[in-house]
Amino acid sequence: MQALHDKNILLGISGGIAAYKTPDLVRRLKEVGANVRVVLTRGGEAFVTPLSLQAVSANPVSTDLLDPTAEAAMGHIELAKWADLILIAPASANVIARLANGMADDLLTTLVLASTAPVAIAPAMNQQMWAAPAVQENMTRLQQRGLAIFGPGSGSQACGDTGAGRMLEPVELRQLSADLLSTQASTENIWQGTRITITAGPTREAIDPVRYISNHSSGKMGFELAAAAQKMGADVTLIAGPVSLPTPTGVTRIDVVTAEQMLAAVQASSMDVFISCAAVADYRPATVAEQKIKKEANGEESQLALVKNPDILKTIAVSAQPPFCIGFAAETENVKAHALDKLKRKQLKLIVANNVSDSRIGFNSNDNAVTVYWQNGEQDFAPQSKALLASELNQLFAQHYLELRG
Repeated sequence: MQALHDKNILLGISGGIAAYKTPDLVRRLKEVGANVRVVLTRGGEAFVTPLSLQAVSANPVSTDLLDPTAEAAMGHIELAKWADLILIAPASANVIARLANGMADDLLTTLVLASTAPVAIAPAMNQQMWAAPAVQENMTRLQQRGLAIFGPGSGSQACGDTGAGRMLEPVELRQLSADLLSTQASTENIWQGTRITITAGPTREAIDPVRYISNHSSGKMGFELAAAAQKMGADVTLIAGPVSLPTPTGVTRIDVVTAEQMLAAVQASSMDVFISCAAVADYRPATVAEQKIKKEANGEESQLALVKNPDILKTIAVSAQPPFCIGFAAETENVKAHALDKLKRKQLKLIVANNVSDSRIGFNSNDNAVTVYWQNGEQDFAPQSKALLASELNQLFAQHYLELRG
């Protein structure tokens, strides 16, 4: 439990019968050296008292967003900065919904928005509530934002039902909290001092002033990779095709439209690692019409002459002093064979392959499942949010990059 020693744990307690376990949770965290402060919601106060939590934590319990005494010193901002981990246990269906929708209508939800610390939630509710589509949609949204989900467990419930929805036991929550902080510590600066250029999204190749050739790439995977790499200490340049996504914090963004523009931006970038995640159009029209092409002028059939676009990834990978190159292969069949061919043909260090014919993952989805191949190995990544996958992929990328550097 060394990962919890002298760490600041902000425990948020929302309304639910499982709140009776929280004094024991505080005690379990403190016995391994954690510093614990408690934020108790109005619902939580119905099940456990501030006095009991103050006694076991040895700290005052915070309950009000607009506490005049605390706010004189910007108390909620200070708590947000103090936390190394925000653990919400139990997390009721109500607080999960408010977090999923970015609300800040009490102290706990405000702290979550105001803190850069990792957030973990331990759901606790009736099994039927847990299975409700609205709750599952909210959970998916929180996972996509990178919140850690601890549980729930299954078994008998206070209402007499049996099923999923029980809050995990205090010792389980303590272990998961330690694992989360340990993983964060091991990856926090893994890319420190490394310059990474990432391409994301589609390219558009004009046919005329109205029409263009493109594809279904949303850019989500590339943007999540950029965000995760930046959090792990990298100096990240994100070269984005035409997408409507916000720029990740701390990332330098360059917007392009065509494949040729993307290649020029990549070649102008100073990088140690190049991650080619963009879905670049393979071809472009040989000529671009100055005016909109009228179908009446072409009869029932029309032909469009195409020329090959530059292969951005291969161009960089075979250059005189290539960076560490990682490619992506979006395939609809024979995924492994096509990925391995691309790995060899383009002289890459790693390639990430996924089957975009599965509508649940890949293009425009918030989730993805991939296999990473390299010269003498491979690793599967199960279906998960692109945010979580991006973090795991960056860890693997950094491991191979650092091994190569010796």
